Amino acid sequence: MASIKIAAILRAAAYSPNHIGNDAAILNLTCEQLRKRGCEVRVYSEEQLLAGQVTEEAIIQMCRGERSMALLQEMESRGAKVYNSAFGVENCIRERMARILPGSGIPYPETIIVNTNESVAGRLDSMGITRAWIKKGEMYAMHKEDVTFVRHAEEAQEMLQEYFMRGIRRAVINRHLEGVKIKYYGVMGADWFRVSFPFLDHGETPEGFDMVSFRHTCERAAEALDIMIYGGDALLHPDGTFTIIDFNDWPTFAPFRAEASGVIARAVLSRIKGKA
Repeated sequence: MASIKIAAILRAAAYSPNHIGNDAAILNLTCEQLRKRGCEVRVYSEEQLLAGQVTEEAIIQMCRGERSMALLQEMESRGAKVYNSAFGVENCIRERMARILPGSGIPYPETIIVNTNESVAGRLDSMGITRAWIKKGEMYAMHKEDVTFVRHAEEAQEMLQEYFMRGIRRAVINRHLEGVKIKYYGVMGADWFRVSFPFLDHGETPEGFDMVSFRHTCERAAEALDIMIYGGDALLHPDGTFTIIDFNDWPTFAPFRAEASGVIARAVLSRIKGKA
């Protein structure tokens, strides 16, 4: 029987700020796992995708470029099997995510979505929002300044002006919340989910953390966004509740990379073969 041919498309360096090696590592390990299972896997860059060099009907991809997304969506519409779906990856753009997650009942920070040339200080004051996170609303973060902490409404206004001067037209402003940071990783269709608490002692889990409820919430978020291979950040609050503050399509899986690559490969193969 002919082997399954799979294209693997690396994330462009511009969309891997401080994580170029880590992003490539998880994709390359997943490719190795697929090859061990008899697949023929070829690795491409986003530039090669845009040049029309990808002809495989099964694709695993970490792309985030606007042109790449449009091309992959076109390929999906013609029948290609793409993981993560380019339609789902587009849902992870911050402005879309800030609408989809709360609309799906996922706990998410109080948020306003604004044009970067509008006045927001009065609006933030009326909502009682002082400390906040301002995030690029269009496409994905490419610079560390694309996600910025501000301490009061006037500083938020100044940061929006900087975004406008940089050519960023839309921004998401999240209320700052306090809590213990959680990093989470999952693969839809696989019985696999992992969390870590990067600011606690190794192996420590906070008292009152409900892992079952948290996992269920993350899986609901993945389903709402249409993302198979996912991860992100959340906050555990003193009362035991939690809030999803970020959701990423195909993260680095850094603490669990070797383990995750095999899980991803099995889940992808299951979907390609129509078993999931």
